[in-house]
Amino acid sequence: MELRNLATEPIQADDETIRAALEDAHVPSLMNALVHLTGDASIIRGDVRPQAGFLVDPQGGIDPADQAAIRARALSVLTAHRDGQALPPPPSQALVHEMVCFAAGQELEAEYGEFLEAELALNGEDSYGVPELLALPAAARAGFKVVIVGAGMSGLLAGIRLQEAGIGFMIVERHGDVGGTWHQNTYPGCRVDSPNHTYSYSFQPHDWPQFYSSQPVLHQYFRDCAERFGLREHIRFNTDVEAATFDEESGRWRVDLRGKDGTAETVEANAIISAVGQLNRPKWPDTPGQERYQGITFHSTEWEHEHDLEGRNVLVIGTGASAFQFAPEVARKAAKVTIFQRTAPWMFNAPDYHAHVPDGKHWLLQHVPFYAKWFRFSMFWRMAEGILAAARKDPAYNETQRAISKENDQLRELLTMSIAGLCEGDEALLGKLVPNYPVAGKRILIDNGNWIRALRRDNVELVTDAIAEINETGVLTADGVQHNGDVLIYGTGFTAAKFLWPMRITGRGGKTLEGRWCGDARAYLGISVPNFPNLFCMYGPNTNIVVNGSIVFFSECEMRYILGCLKLLIEDGKRAMDCREDVHDAYNERIDEGNRNMAWGISKAPTWYRNDKGRIAQNWPFTLREFWSQTRVPNPADYVFT
Repeated sequence: MELRNLATEPIQADDETIRAALEDAHVPSLMNALVHLTGDASIIRGDVRPQAGFLVDPQGGIDPADQAAIRARALSVLTAHRDGQALPPPPSQALVHEMVCFAAGQELEAEYGEFLEAELALNGEDSYGVPELLALPAAARAGFKVVIVGAGMSGLLAGIRLQEAGIGFMIVERHGDVGGTWHQNTYPGCRVDSPNHTYSYSFQPHDWPQFYSSQPVLHQYFRDCAERFGLREHIRFNTDVEAATFDEESGRWRVDLRGKDGTAETVEANAIISAVGQLNRPKWPDTPGQERYQGITFHSTEWEHEHDLEGRNVLVIGTGASAFQFAPEVARKAAKVTIFQRTAPWMFNAPDYHAHVPDGKHWLLQHVPFYAKWFRFSMFWRMAEGILAAARKDPAYNETQRAISKENDQLRELLTMSIAGLCEGDEALLGKLVPNYPVAGKRILIDNGNWIRALRRDNVELVTDAIAEINETGVLTADGVQHNGDVLIYGTGFTAAKFLWPMRITGRGGKTLEGRWCGDARAYLGISVPNFPNLFCMYGPNTNIVVNGSIVFFSECEMRYILGCLKLLIEDGKRAMDCREDVHDAYNERIDEGNRNMAWGISKAPTWYRNDKGRIAQNWPFTLREFWSQTRVPNPADYVFT
């Protein structure tokens, strides 16, 4: 199967069209593309070099005059290419490494270079597949059956990869369409908060209309992927997995399904891949009296579009990522919006958060050889380790309430200045918006000032007093003030710590996953759990990212590892592989130690990262390179095979 699309369209535009498009170029990516087009490595060996850093301007700090000179050189090269000048030989491996370091803005050690060059996949190589599977007998592969739970981003990825490998599979989806969170969440303003050019499958790049695209666009991307790879015929829509039981004698799973019409069925599989995600079941607060409310009420992830909010008094509980997106939209229609904030989030101002990709950039992505590759790579690297160092505690730094390191404190100052600038002298509002915990103590939200502009509207009130109760007409706060409303919207997040819930998963010896975890989910590599053979998790415990990278990258790494596990089973004719308890425990000790040294593990701010037992069960505390390395190939010694 041809997974990766590398082709660019021929250049037929006139000089003025090319010149205009170059004004929208990401200059560091353009410089690397010029090396491909000319074979001239001096383009990246001079004084014009991008700077490293998450908060550096999008052009890497390159001087405007130098940018203009690069664009002029590019115009000459691109017109010559248009007029028939052939491409030189491909760059050597050593030069590719040099180009990777140039794009990163720093010298990288060899292991980091190997990781980034694989992610770049400059020549269309598939860095996340397991081609060795195709060497195994076709009948053995086709006879191995996998049930995938969920048809969101990870579930579709699993299906695409299994289909490529010739392994039999069924996807079970409780909704009526693919897309997962992008099908389920339809609230006003819903969009991705990772740069969209990194939020796509490595083998299916897309020319996104916006830098951070909206829910309908993202949903359509995954629907198109399902169509392109022929997955719909493998999906059981409107069907729940109620339970799964491992049969020790046969080494197979019995999976109990129930359709929305009540029809029950049990299917058998050699393996299960859970692709249900962490953010799919709404979390309702435990607030006294909420059942008494007589107005319209719903959760943001189950938005009830039949209600017209024009001229209504709307109450919003929560100031997390969803509320950041829907509350400003509601405020444009409602007569009044009252927002109840428990804990202020740190926010990063991204001016292009709602911006459309300009026409010139679209043209460059579509027509300039290798430009799209380097542009996606540059966005990936900018987010890859992002502000990870600033989120890690410095043991020599004593302060933990305000900041956990010098870098963390500097980031605090930068974000505070940004918030203050958007408040434009409104000190009362600023006092409510600057958090009292270290940056990255909980999720940092991306915005372009839309949130603060909404809060400054005459019809919006931000309430920071604690909620005492919900009653028939609205919300009573601890200061004794009653806030009445026609509509009450819960923007209170998801039951993230309840992994695989509410499925009943029973493994060896009749042990249940719920009983093993007791509200504290753990897995080896976030993928495998002892006594639950051939059960593999995607976006499992401790695979959430806080400040570095795209969740699509994590899913691709996880699926590559799972394919490696299936290869071990099929090639050796084994029924089951069961993670060793000691390997699992040692891994989780390392994860816990890592999280204890991160802002989210130190801060006492309430966050969905921490489960009811106080443990960080969601987050990955290390680099993307480390996750990539640990999931490249499974080590048979980590498992017991039967």
